[in-house]
Amino acid sequence: MQTRDEYLQKLLEIKKPNCPHCGKEMNIWEVPPITFSDGLGWGEPFLFVCFNDDCPPFVSGWDDIEETYGHRASFRCINYPFTNTFELMSVFGKAGGEGQIVSEELINEQEEIEERIKTGFSILADCYVNKDFIKIISMAQDNLEPIRVRLKSIEMLGDCADIIEAIEPLRNIKPPTTKVADAIELAVGKIHGRCFTRECPFCAEIIKRRAKVCKHCGKELN
Repeated sequence: MQTRDEYLQKLLEIKKPNCPHCGKEMNIWEVPPITFSDGLGWGEPFLFVCFNDDCPPFVSGWDDIEETYGHRASFRCINYPFTNTFELMSVFGKAGGEGQIVSEELINEQEEIEERIKTGFSILADCYVNKDFIKIISMAQDNLEPIRVRLKSIEMLGDCADIIEAIEPLRNIKPPTTKVADAIELAVGKIHGRCFTRECPFCAEIIKRRAKVCKHCGKELN
């Protein structure tokens, strides 16, 4: 699964769609933390929404909904990103939903994260050339590093580190996402594969793969 930041970055890289009803460019809109309709949720962390007050569905929706349902509401056109699917969503006031429009501040924040990712990847490239696995491990553990940088550092340790000492720091990372947790398991498995080792299921110490008794705790192994 993509993180929220990864998804937003992809949205910022594509051209915003135009509303099929009025032709105006649509806004990136962060969905609220509530479900709707059948209760299954929006299915996406962001949508494109037309906030043109002269858009035909918005103009005519007030009378249509009031005559049909007796409620004061109207419609905004929405688009599901990366698809040609356009639908209408209900709003209960002229300012309805405007609080979730992705602001310039959020866009600038995302661009700052992207710069930090580029810097992180550059540092990791230097670490790879210099075999500086200590620095790579520290970046994998750093909660302030962007997720993509941490994932890359974990991947590099799995692909390049021939030091068993990398396993314990990896095991002690508290994964912020399932993607990071999966990356750690994959990296540890690769290191064990190269070093012909495994971890004792009783004491968690590293032992030879073919060992039948753990040299650390003395337990018999399957």
